[in-house]
Parts: sequence; structure tokens; C-alpha cells
Amino acid sequence: MPHPARRFAGLLLTALVIGSTVSVTTPAAAAPPSPPPGGIPVPTVSAPLPVTADSYPFGAADHQLRPQDLRKDQYVEEEYLVSGKANVYTWPGPGPAEIRTADAPYTTRVLVRRPDNGKRFSGNVVVEMLNPSNRFDLNIGWAVAQRQIIANGDAWVGITAKPISVDALKTFDPQRYAPLSFANPLPSDDPANCQAVATDSSRSTENGLAWDIYSQVGTWLRSDAPTNPLRYAKNRSQVTKAYGFGYSQTGGYLVNYINGIHPRVVAAQGKPVYDAYIVAVAGGAFVGAVPMNQCEAAPPVDDPRRQFSNVGVPIMRIMSQSDYLIGIASRRPDSDAPGDQYRHYEMAGAGHATPDELYYSAAPDDIVQAGRDVPPLSCNEGPRSRFPSAIFFDAALRNMDAWVRRGIAPPRAEPIRVENGAPVLDRFGNVQGGLRSPYLDVPTSTWNGTATGASFCFIAGWEKPFDQATLKDLYRNQGNYLRQVRQDVDRLVDQRFLTREDGRWLIKEATKVKVC
Repeated sequence: MPHPARRFAGLLLTALVIGSTVSVTTPAAAAPPSPPPGGIPVPTVSAPLPVTADSYPFGAADHQLRPQDLRKDQYVEEEYLVSGKANVYTWPGPGPAEIRTADAPYTTRVLVRRPDNGKRFSGNVVVEMLNPSNRFDLNIGWAVAQRQIIANGDAWVGITAKPISVDALKTFDPQRYAPLSFANPLPSDDPANCQAVATDSSRSTENGLAWDIYSQVGTWLRSDAPTNPLRYAKNRSQVTKAYGFGYSQTGGYLVNYINGIHPRVVAAQGKPVYDAYIVAVAGGAFVGAVPMNQCEAAPPVDDPRRQFSNVGVPIMRIMSQSDYLIGIASRRPDSDAPGDQYRHYEMAGAGHATPDELYYSAAPDDIVQAGRDVPPLSCNEGPRSRFPSAIFFDAALRNMDAWVRRGIAPPRAEPIRVENGAPVLDRFGNVQGGLRSPYLDVPTSTWNGTATGASFCFIAGWEKPFDQATLKDLYRNQGNYLRQVRQDVDRLVDQRFLTREDGRWLIKEATKVKVC
């Protein structure tokens, strides 16, 4: 039987390559300001798209599986159409990518969630390319870091970054999303328009437009363009720091961007668009890089383009218990050296495909209206693991901000322990090492990183609760259990592996456990 890591890697590779009728008038787009010489152009951006009972953003907060009223948090949500011209790149070897086809027109959509008042805005914007692995947009960055984003007054921006997601949007609401286009700049009879593309792609579109779109959207948010919603009532953008975020497939996108496009941006304008990056659950053989365009393969597993070195801005790579072993080649030493600031984290107990990514993205009815299958919340072993990986992302985002703004280096954590290619387990079957939490330090369950079943169950994870006799033997009574949880939380908060807010939440959650 093949080694589990190799088997799951094969499944992942296979998995990753595999509307309303109300008329909506698209608001007129404002002409962008001219870019500085050599700078990244600011795209043309529409006014916010109107929202009605019958036409609203796909993945809108109040139309999630778990709806949110952002007004209660003093936040607003807006959707924009963004247009410009993007290069298609090739990446023949280590170093900056090279232009393959220049100036391909595009139009995509951008979802913005921001404080409703500029006085509450922190100056931080978290920008992610929305995950398209289920062939529609998933708002995963919002799902896993919203508590910290809202508590700090940050803005969050999600970008539709792949043509397969555009297809879903146009099916969901043909009028609202009619202008969207990732058209291939090469005609079908051009020899450079490859005959064979991945099953989630088309020769009439081009996946490789995402890189310049990501640069241009970030530039727009930092610009003084009248269309920029982060200017608030002032004449200048209020953004002081922009943080790039990618999860799973779009974590792999960030690897390409950081190593292939980021150097081009710095060379063109003397500084990056993004001040730091969080690369989530992507590394090594587990989506450690993606094709730079749809006609060339991703860099090989052992290629240096999959690792980070001397990027010039801080980077955190965060793996989960579902993928760390497949992605073990992504491990490298942590560093505080100027220009090579890096942290590598592995979330002990946490699954890759979480319930949160489905709770905080489009509701099932909207997914069906988009012509897509609804991903399952349960696998053969039971529900997707409820392990709250958000506790680690909240802390990571807070620590990243302190690193960038105040030079306070984040804590270091050992990786999940591995011997002879297998994890080292404690007496309860839980992994040792990695980012810790009361879920493993004061356990009431065994946390598995992989399950079986449909869709992405192989990276969903599952929980096996201890029986009552085991709980009573371990903790004797409720008070002793809660005391141990509080001690563990206090230690992890002091070490900055958890935020104080999440620490309080974990203690509250622990009161729901019945030990005897």
C-alpha cells in the first residue's frame, strides 16, 4: 500500500485539476489615475454594485451558510468590478517570472468588508485571492481570521482569481456578473495556446491573469483613486499596511506570486505592494506552487521556487495536521534576519478542509444556483473536524502586524514531530509538537487530520471523543479539568500563540465539556 502522504498528495493533485434573472445596471467605472513611471497601474473600478433582494454578491455575508449581519460589528460590505490589463507570465526557472503575453484585458470582481467609519479602520487590509478548489469562490481568509480582523478594525478584500469561479458567478447571476472576463489573449489557432489544459480550465480563458490582478487590486487599495473605499472621507488612502493571504490552492498561488512576481514589482517601483504574507496550508508537495500559466507545469516538488529565501518582507507559512507530512519539504529554519524574516508553523490537531470555510462562504442554495455541487460537511467518520484552526490564524495575523509595524518578532514553535516518515503520537493518538492548544494539551478527544469520503474529506479531519470513563480517569472532576485548561490557555496567551480574546473563548468552550 502506498505511503499515506504520497496517496493523499495524489488525491489532492487530482482534486485540484479536476443565477439570478433580475436585470442589474452595472455602475459606471471611474477612470483610474495614471500610474507613476514604472509603477503598477491602478485598475478601473466600478462604483459599488447595487444590492437587492434578488441580486447580491455571491458569498455575501448575509447569504452565507451561517449568515452574518456585519452592521452589528460596524462593518459594511461592498462589491466592485475591477478591470485592467494583465500580463501572462512564464516561469522557466528560479528568479523573477518573464512576460509570455502582454496586456491581456480582464474584468474580475472584488468583495470588500471594512469598518463603516474611518476612525475605526486600523490601516490594515488583508487581501486574498478567493479559493477556487471547489470551482466557486470560498471566502476562507475571512472564515479563519474574521475575529481578529474585526477586533482590530482591519479591512478584508477577496478577489475572484480563476476563470472557473467566473463561470460559477455568471451562472449564479448572469446580469450582475456579465462583464467578468479572463479571456485568453491568444486565439485558438495560435501555437502558444496549448491544446491540452487542466479539467478545471479552458483554452478560451487564461488562469495566468491572476498575478497582475493581485498586484493591481493591492495598488488600487493603496492609491488615492476616488473609487478606493479605503479612503473613507479623506482624499488619500488610509491603508498603511497590506497583507497577502492565500489558503490551499491560493496559498500555492502566493508561492508563485512571492517568488516570481513580487521581485518584478519591487524592481519596477522600488517597493512591494504587500508588506507581508501568510501562506496557509500550502507547501512542499502539497500545492507548494502552481502553474504560472495554464500551458506549463508547476515547478517540480524539489524545485527551489517552492521555498522562500530572502524575499524582503515577513512571511508566515502555516500548515495543518492534514497536510504537513505531504508538505514536509516546505520546512526551513525560522529567521529574523533582515530581508529573510520567516516563520514556519504546523497546527497540531487542525484539519485542512474545515467547516468554517463552508459556514462563512455562499449558502448551499446559492452554490447550487451557481451550478456547483455543495461540498459535504460530513465524511465517512462523521462531521468535518470542529477543531478551531481560527485560533492560530487570529494569533498569526496579530503577530504579523506587530512584526511589520513594531519589529516585534513572532514566537517560534517546533514542527509536528516526525520519525521515520511518520508522526510521533502521544498515548491518546494525538500528534506531538506543532502549535499547541488545550484541545491537545488537555485533551478530551483524538484529533485526526484525514478522513475518508467524498470531495475533500481526505483532508477534512475528524474527531474521536474520549468516553466518559476516560475523561473521569484523566480529570476526576469538572473543576480540575477547567483549571488545567485555564493554565494551558494562560501559558499560550503569554507566549503569543493565542490571542487573549481567543483564550477567553477557549475557556468558555471548555465549560461545555462534561467530565463527570
